[in-house]
Amino acid sequence: MESAEIRRRWLSFFEERGHTVVPSASLIADDPTLLLVNAGMVPFKPFFLGEEKPPYTRASSVQKCVRTPDIEEVGKTTRHGTFFQMCGNFSFGDYFKEGAIKLAWELLTGSVEHGGYGLEPEKLWITVYQDDDEAEQIWRDVVGVPAERIQRLGKKDNFWSMGVPGPCGPCSEINYDRGPEFGAEGGPAVNDERYVEIWNLVFMQYERGQGTGKEDFEILGDLPSKNIDTGLGLERLAMILQGVRNMYETDTLKVVIDKATDLTGVRYGAAHDSDVSLRVVADHMRTSVMLIGDGVTPGNEGRGYVLRRIMRRAVRNMRLLGATGPVVGELVDTVIRTMGEQYPELETDRKRIETVALAEEAAFLKALKGGTNILDSAVTETKAAGGTVLSGDKAFLLHDTWGFPIDLTLEMAAEQGLSVDEDGFRRLMKEQRERAKADARAKKTGHADVSAYREIADTSGATEFVGYTNTEGETTVVGLLVNGVPSPAATEGDEIEVVLDRTPFYAEGGGQIADTGRIRLHSGAVIEVRDVQQPVPGVSVHKGSVQVGEVTVGATAYASIDVRRRRAIARAHSATHLTHQALRDALGPTAAQAGSENQPGRFRFDFGSPSAVPQTVMTDVEQKINEVLARELDVHAEVMPIDEAKRQGAIAEFGEKYGEKVRVVTIGDFSKELCGGTHVHNTAQLGLVKLLGESSIGSGVRRIEALVGVDAYNFLAKEHTVVAQLQELVKGRPEELPEKISGMLAKLKDAEKEIEKFRAEKVLQAAAGLARGAQDVRGVALVTGRVPDGTSADDLRRLVLDVRGRIPGDRPAVVALFTTANGRPLTVIATNEAARERGLKAGELVRTAAKTLGGGGGGKPDVAQGGGQDPDAIGEAMGAVERLVADTV
Repeated sequence: MESAEIRRRWLSFFEERGHTVVPSASLIADDPTLLLVNAGMVPFKPFFLGEEKPPYTRASSVQKCVRTPDIEEVGKTTRHGTFFQMCGNFSFGDYFKEGAIKLAWELLTGSVEHGGYGLEPEKLWITVYQDDDEAEQIWRDVVGVPAERIQRLGKKDNFWSMGVPGPCGPCSEINYDRGPEFGAEGGPAVNDERYVEIWNLVFMQYERGQGTGKEDFEILGDLPSKNIDTGLGLERLAMILQGVRNMYETDTLKVVIDKATDLTGVRYGAAHDSDVSLRVVADHMRTSVMLIGDGVTPGNEGRGYVLRRIMRRAVRNMRLLGATGPVVGELVDTVIRTMGEQYPELETDRKRIETVALAEEAAFLKALKGGTNILDSAVTETKAAGGTVLSGDKAFLLHDTWGFPIDLTLEMAAEQGLSVDEDGFRRLMKEQRERAKADARAKKTGHADVSAYREIADTSGATEFVGYTNTEGETTVVGLLVNGVPSPAATEGDEIEVVLDRTPFYAEGGGQIADTGRIRLHSGAVIEVRDVQQPVPGVSVHKGSVQVGEVTVGATAYASIDVRRRRAIARAHSATHLTHQALRDALGPTAAQAGSENQPGRFRFDFGSPSAVPQTVMTDVEQKINEVLARELDVHAEVMPIDEAKRQGAIAEFGEKYGEKVRVVTIGDFSKELCGGTHVHNTAQLGLVKLLGESSIGSGVRRIEALVGVDAYNFLAKEHTVVAQLQELVKGRPEELPEKISGMLAKLKDAEKEIEKFRAEKVLQAAAGLARGAQDVRGVALVTGRVPDGTSADDLRRLVLDVRGRIPGDRPAVVALFTTANGRPLTVIATNEAARERGLKAGELVRTAAKTLGGGGGGKPDVAQGGGQDPDAIGEAMGAVERLVADTV
């Protein structure tokens, strides 16, 4: 049974039994504690935590998931993988243990002809929590599983929680006996390789208290409503139904392995090491395609880092297998054709996915070359200092700057006889991630515990946003925090966070920054609002300070936004939509939005593109936008079911979470997008849009910055003034300026070349004299000296090598010359082969000289370069070189 059929049967089975089929959420987690969705229940987490009321009592899904904590183990074992599909069925206060158990048994053992999976009942073993008599009784007496095939396990194996206070409960796992060829008998309690877990049923019935680990926590009591959360690993079931030994041999992965063998000529099963590499390639390429498909782009932090690491491990393993050229294109094609039946959007978005993947491969192949040079230098420095461990900061530099996965650094360092400070590297990586996550959390919640906002939501309900139609209005203070702590009142000067029952203030989201303004209480108190966030869904938190009087919970007030600022932001947001559509018209659907920020009078727009956008295209895009403004198109918003929005062709932003109902903003016949932001009523209100330019912000992602309205006019007015000044300087008309200025620059460049040539010749003229003036230091011809200040590093290096070449090769020679550039001392030192045979190495000599100069340096044994901070120490540095030469020989 193919994976696509397993998925279809799962959803069909539960839909026929009253479950709402919920499409897989994006892999981009809508949760500040997660980078990526890593479990089937993640999209339902707000329901289980009581943050939101579920719109259904029964649900079923097949959720895309990515987990990377054990990425180094992928391929080495046949059970570790980064991408998997979790089939789940959920009950929110509806059926409980008996219902979940009976449904699971019916689907697993039901005949294939009647929509089941047709597993043999006698091969299924059950585990239950050690104290869960009820679950065991249901399995034994209701379902009919023999008692000898039911085993009890402890908290570590059969009890579930989120790791923090909240819902928890016992589990019951269904395991499949793969037979004696996979190990000893005795059930899953003895051998989880033979008795492989395929389905976990979680019975959420308790509330967990504080504690650590999987076992050390207190059970506070029963939940008011009991829920069901189950998860069946699609890949594991496919392994069983397809009769293969491991998940890598299932239909959706084996075809990728086959393609990798075609590209490299390495046969799967021929050797352990090559099998590991082939499995890594198959797993990582599938994960990469799924991540890119959901809008993740390669980067050096967050989700982008996860994708980059996975992609680069795949490319590296292909090269270990013998691939010499680009291979990602064919591998991506194979994955899309394989997974496209289950996820048709992969085929729809094929071009963008291929573009991003190919750009990342090209960037890594280039980085591989540059990073190897950096690694070689770091290895040389480490060995020269007598070390055997490459520092963690060097490994981090290779990762952060050149995109080297740590395992690539480990391998290449090992080839040079060095280990790597992995703890130091991981500490730096952890610090980087924690900074990013802390920044994101702080932006949303300030210093307050999220539970404080949830409590307000539970008590007062969601904040009603009236800002689409009103810029001011009556309201009531329903929540108040002072310095992050709930408080009944606040006084003048206090920094506060206010929750209102209704508000005209737009909370930051969807690329649009928050409104600012004032809240005036009927008591006379005034709050200056600087920011608005939604730390929990539906609750708008107004951040600001008390200007006058006392603010109390329950007080009535009048809220008003800065209207002029809001209108400027609305113009920028509408311009963003126009820019998005114009770019897609010019570049195709690969120019998908990857982020935006709309501020008063200006905006930035990030989009997918493997390379820079030609200036001619940018000009055309700008012209098209402004032509739309002149057409005076009406802008209107409408709330509709998401399926209807998709049918109408509305564009959705990657990474955004949408409910069943969505707001669609339409600009005439030109643009239609899902959007919750504020906009103008007619494109004529924008006045003018000026694109300032575009640049790269990461692999495959470009950024446009632009001005709107008066800001755009002011920019053009300044440009006109500059053009007028240039006309006066060069005595030409505006259309002649490019040619005239280009000619001037060409003449200036030619003059600079002549000056440089003259300077180099003058420097090299000193070579003969310097060589003749070599002093003898214990049989070594030593040349030291200071050349004219301002000599470039390249000219100094050429001079040093010229002098060395003028000394007979059979005589040991050391040439150490110094200069100053931009007020800082610079030295280049070279040795010939005879000198190196006597132990004189340029790198060691440079380090001694540079240390005296107050700096550092390094290089190869034959030539090295260094610098420092103190030009007055050049004489002393020459002496230090002479002493080291004398001491060495």
